[in-house]
Amino acid sequence: MPRFHVQRSIQIAASPEQVFDRVADFNTWTKWSPWLLAEPEAQVTVTDNARNVGAVYAWQGEVVGAGEIEHLRLDRPHKIEDEIRFLRPFRSRSQVVFELQPVGSETQLTWHMQGSLPWFMFWMKPMMQTFIGMDYGRGLRMLKEWIETGNIQSQTTITGVVPVGPLHMLGVRDQCAVADVSKSMEAAFKKVSNLFHQQNLPTDGGMISVYHRFDMKAGTFDYTSGYVVPESTLGQADQLTSWSLPASNAFCVKHIGSYHHLGNAWSVANQIARYKKLKQCKLGTFELYRTTPPETPDAELLTEIYLPLRS
Repeated sequence: MPRFHVQRSIQIAASPEQVFDRVADFNTWTKWSPWLLAEPEAQVTVTDNARNVGAVYAWQGEVVGAGEIEHLRLDRPHKIEDEIRFLRPFRSRSQVVFELQPVGSETQLTWHMQGSLPWFMFWMKPMMQTFIGMDYGRGLRMLKEWIETGNIQSQTTITGVVPVGPLHMLGVRDQCAVADVSKSMEAAFKKVSNLFHQQNLPTDGGMISVYHRFDMKAGTFDYTSGYVVPESTLGQADQLTSWSLPASNAFCVKHIGSYHHLGNAWSVANQIARYKKLKQCKLGTFELYRTTPPETPDAELLTEIYLPLRS
């Protein structure tokens, strides 16, 4: 049986007792769960003893599948030990642990999952570890923001299949690890902004990032960040990468909120596309930044996610 172990950590500006009490209470999980965003109407049930050993949180939906998680051991404020049991799309059991360590007046929270896959699914291990790690990262960021501020600046809505293009862009191409995507893109946009200014290129078409390839085993993105430009501009630029999309259809999801939570919209888009069995083309997925800081506050930033489809 191919075994796997995934862990992600985050530092939260709250005491271990405060963090423990939020995580141990299954009634809070719908606020920061990284999975329910794709199907908020999924059925969730929590036993009455939501903060005690033996408490169970169960979910059931068409998109998110079905399963349950149970508290096995609660050691306040140090550790929570759970068992998660997936029922659909396939049956499996894994151990889930939350470890809490004080860091000054704050808390470092580490979220683990350890389990095994059926032998015939050995090929899925790298993909599983990458996706679970990304989900844990999204969940921890939402949990941190909720504990520290009482709110989560992330709202995702599904637009559906819409016509897009033709679309042309110029930008800077780079590659980075999933965990470094924010810093890497920030640097790319600074570079592309300088190059556009030096070459007197138009920036009124709006900002865009295109994801050419996602290496699931290595956990890296190959992307280009830049500006939408007229087609006539493509041959006039130096040190910039061009990308074009012909008129086509794309599956669109909108996100309102901080760029730190854009992974929520991407997760929703990909989950729904898989559920609907939409066939994506290989020209690259992309995000359009309809509003940008500092003119727009983080909580109001509008970003559109597009998955171009085969004709």
